[in-house]
Amino acid sequence: MKINKIATAIGLTLALSATANAGVLPDSQKQNDWYSAAETKLTEKEAAAQAEQTFKAKNVILFVGDGMGISTLTASRIMAGQMDGKSGEEGLLSFEEFPYSAQIKTYNVDAQTPDSAGTMTAIISGVKTDVGVIGVNENIERGECATVAGNELITATELAEIKGLATGVVSTARITHATPAATYAKSADRNWEDVSDMPADAVEAGCEDIASQLVNFEKNLEARFVGTDVDGLEVVMGGGRRHFLPKDAAFNSADAVSEVEGDRTDERDLTAEWQEMYPDGKYVMDQAGFDTLNADSKRVFALFNESHMQYEADRANDVAGEPSLSEMTGKAIDILKSNEKGFFLTVESGRIDHGHHAGNAYNALNDTVEFAKAVQTAVENTNPEETLILVTADHSHVFTIAGYPKRGNPILGQVVAIGSEEPSLAADGMPYTTVGYANGLGFRDLGDETDADASYSEAAFAGRVDLTGVDTTMPGYHQEATVPLGSETHAGEDISLHAKGPGAQLAQGVVEQNVIFHIINQALELIEE
Repeated sequence: MKINKIATAIGLTLALSATANAGVLPDSQKQNDWYSAAETKLTEKEAAAQAEQTFKAKNVILFVGDGMGISTLTASRIMAGQMDGKSGEEGLLSFEEFPYSAQIKTYNVDAQTPDSAGTMTAIISGVKTDVGVIGVNENIERGECATVAGNELITATELAEIKGLATGVVSTARITHATPAATYAKSADRNWEDVSDMPADAVEAGCEDIASQLVNFEKNLEARFVGTDVDGLEVVMGGGRRHFLPKDAAFNSADAVSEVEGDRTDERDLTAEWQEMYPDGKYVMDQAGFDTLNADSKRVFALFNESHMQYEADRANDVAGEPSLSEMTGKAIDILKSNEKGFFLTVESGRIDHGHHAGNAYNALNDTVEFAKAVQTAVENTNPEETLILVTADHSHVFTIAGYPKRGNPILGQVVAIGSEEPSLAADGMPYTTVGYANGLGFRDLGDETDADASYSEAAFAGRVDLTGVDTTMPGYHQEATVPLGSETHAGEDISLHAKGPGAQLAQGVVEQNVIFHIINQALELIEE
């Protein structure tokens, strides 16, 4: 009550001060569109802040744009605007309109520039850890099975299960990949996606591969916490089917792209095991199967691709068809919100990261635009008074926006200066692009190729190329890089957190990445002291 009175007094003081000084503003300032637009935006934010005085939520949705650094956000918002026929710079991605945000430090315990395993473990458990390990603390030794025991962490997903909430994990990457895996698995190595990826001594010592841990999530959680009765994940959607099938062509799916789709060397068909555990659940693997799902579906296990799902721009080329991230998000919410106690859902756009690693800004930005659509889908299909939506990234990339292009210049185009119609020339006499990479595979001109991963068929090429006559806005154009590497790397700078709903007001300032877990816990009261 005292805080509210102080806030009211401060607001009244500010209002009186603003009224007293209103007369000094020249018309050229107060009638300017930039001035009035900013004033209106601040008023809207103030109203939103006053409305969000509660800290407790029924539901939490955690969105993770893998590799979605600040430069990616900026370039993506410009690209989204330009796709709508605008200049682009003035726009905002859906979640950039959220009333609260924070700056997040991403380093791992042992690394200045992090990886997704360590960062997502911090986000979902509240504990920072080392590069390359999942669901365990920094006392682990990567690749050593024996060091897992006693160093396991409990995640927000697991705590939500124990609390009786509905739970789900959605990703456009393999569902066993580092970011989604961190929600449910404990592993000494992020690469242990199936038994064939593990050293023999780890298998013999009893360590379980990540795919197996996903299928056995309910059983494993109940074994860890004796007396606990949970019902398991209600929604799992993503790629990575190969890690759930035996290495036997007889188990190939209808859309298999490899001669033998499965990788497992233990002869287990985990999709069949899951179906046996959950006879009322639906296992689907293509668009047709996805379209049969509805709010009455009790449980869903969807593996839409042998490996990662397609880039959004390449999705139409999928053999059997697959849904977009926004479609999966909407369907997941429909299924999960049937639980009267509430739900916790994690949604990852995994291929933003992959587009950057391939040195292809087009796909990285296009997938970010789709990610923003998925967030908007969540906003439109949940009650803002009972749902906390958090949007963040796990790390950034060495992706830059540079030069002096004029306003509205195509974000993927060559730099054209203010007052000019021709590309600016560098000191070497050649044009250059606005966006680029500090390292990676470098220049590729693959025309209308929508699969960024096609770049890996050639060796890395660093340095300059004469771009005269090259259309750098095409999907298959890969930007120049300074340092030649087999894959572009992550970057170490801070990323952002955007928040809306009950408890969103805690997302402020510059904070460690593991604080995100505590914001989730505060909202859902996952840990009852």
